[in-house]
Amino acid sequence: MRLACFLLVALTWGADPAAGYSNGKVSVACGDMEPQHGYESSPDPPPYSVAVDTPTFSPGDRITVSLRAASSNSTYFRGFLIEARDAGGSGSAAVGRFILVDPAHSQLLQCGHTQGSGVSHSDSSKKTQVQAVWEAPKNPPERVQFLVTVVHKYKVYWVRIAGPVVSAKGATAVPTTDTTTDTTTDTTTDTTTDTTTSPAALSTAFSSEGCGSSKSCLRDPVGCRPERDAPCFFLSFASEGAGRSVAFELSGPADGYVSFALSPDKWMGNDDVYLCVNDAGRVTISPAYVSGRTHPELAPEAALWDRAWRLADGVIQCRFHRDALLPQLENRFDLNQSYFLFLAHGRADKGFIHRHDRQPLISTNQKVITGPPEDLSGSRSPLLIKLHGVLMLTAWMWMVSTAVLIARHFRPLWSHTTLLGHRLWFQVHRTMMVSAVGLTGVAFTLPFIYRRGWSKHAGFHPYIGCTVMALSVIQPIMAALRPAPESPRRIFFNWLHLGTGTIGQVLAVVGVFLGAGQQALLLPGPWSPAVLTGWLLWIVLADLLLLTHSHRVRTRGNESAEDKERILFAQVESQRHGEVSKFRKLVLVVFLIGNTGFLAALVKAIASV
Repeated sequence: MRLACFLLVALTWGADPAAGYSNGKVSVACGDMEPQHGYESSPDPPPYSVAVDTPTFSPGDRITVSLRAASSNSTYFRGFLIEARDAGGSGSAAVGRFILVDPAHSQLLQCGHTQGSGVSHSDSSKKTQVQAVWEAPKNPPERVQFLVTVVHKYKVYWVRIAGPVVSAKGATAVPTTDTTTDTTTDTTTDTTTDTTTSPAALSTAFSSEGCGSSKSCLRDPVGCRPERDAPCFFLSFASEGAGRSVAFELSGPADGYVSFALSPDKWMGNDDVYLCVNDAGRVTISPAYVSGRTHPELAPEAALWDRAWRLADGVIQCRFHRDALLPQLENRFDLNQSYFLFLAHGRADKGFIHRHDRQPLISTNQKVITGPPEDLSGSRSPLLIKLHGVLMLTAWMWMVSTAVLIARHFRPLWSHTTLLGHRLWFQVHRTMMVSAVGLTGVAFTLPFIYRRGWSKHAGFHPYIGCTVMALSVIQPIMAALRPAPESPRRIFFNWLHLGTGTIGQVLAVVGVFLGAGQQALLLPGPWSPAVLTGWLLWIVLADLLLLTHSHRVRTRGNESAEDKERILFAQVESQRHGEVSKFRKLVLVVFLIGNTGFLAALVKAIASV
């Protein structure tokens, strides 16, 4: 019995989970085109392309649809589902019907009320290409888009890959230009022709001339000139034809792609995106849509015309036009409205883009795209994150370091001086520490407000921040419950207070260094780490200087112990105390000036990001 159970478990565990879907009977997935695998769709760009042999059709016409894997030995797919939907409605049912080209590896499905309105795989073999013929219905919509779900492995798949949009003859078409024709022959020797829009090449670089007068510009760094400055991210746009269309120019140094987006707010999601991607020495220019913090969904390139590009010295440049109004295309924004502008760049692999390398540059204010020309300004760091950095630096660079210095080296000096009924050193130390805890608490909440939750891309910084926040709260609670000075338990409090404070301060310094390299607040390097290192050496130097001075004073006091009976001893001690007081006050003043200088330099850097 045990052996039978073991064999059953072993066979179940070792079975290929894809086998249950190898026959392609996936009509249950026709609606949302989501495989019933229990996993999320891959967030990576799909390494597959969808093409058609003609961009227009009439009722009853036939269009050949091709699904191909990228030109890589390791790229293939085992399963697929192809449907044609009304491009004017995201929730529309499948339209038309398909005719099989390769019955050995594909089969027809009934999606909705029409037999053959979907086509899927019939086995789980590795495939790199598949074709099917779509037949337009008698009463077709004006525009039809082909959507594809592709399964690479059981846990790795892409849902509703946006394919080409084809238009019914006589419908209002979006202008297209230069077309190139690729002729490919499948295993059945049927020849098809893929029609795609091919951008032209630019002969010269873009120019910042006319920014603010004849065109609107968004630049990083501010005032940079793309024709002269290599590290210059540049976006310009100008309305043409009495505001009926807009010409866009985009430029920036990037390994893979540069892009910009139109957004109704300063949050990523529900944005109209335009991508210029370096694909093996050529630049593809595509519109896309971002529905959330996800990979952009590519849209038909027919929405753009007069496309051109240039690659030189690691700088990607692209130009295109589009109509101000595109009501026939979903997710293409009305350019007569105002939007925030996002400017981003990142890596690309064989034409497929990855997450942007830096926080996008976001325009300070909204801008009507067809409105009067302006020279726009922007920032790569949100205001809440800037405030977080300033408050944390103020609390830990200035307040905590000063309060610790005073408690450690000025307690004997100000032991008899009181303020509001308490010794002066204690009042200063307590006030600065409580203020630091308050600032830390406020700063701690700001990233959560901005991110609307936990940040998954911030590394160890948020974990260290949470630990520092916890220690910051523990310290004042521990101080409020401290035993009396004459209590035998006082020694335990002193060590716990010192240990907790020291750990908190060390972790805060680590958090500050990590925070300076966060994508949302990426301070200029290597200048910013150098300033932070200088500040750290500054507080260590001040501490060592005061420790050395205290040691020398104690040594001189021991040498004069034999003179305690002398009548002049009190005068000597009084004079020595005055000298110590002057020296330590001088060190404190210089320390505060230096601390303030380091803090001001970093605050200025944060303001300029």
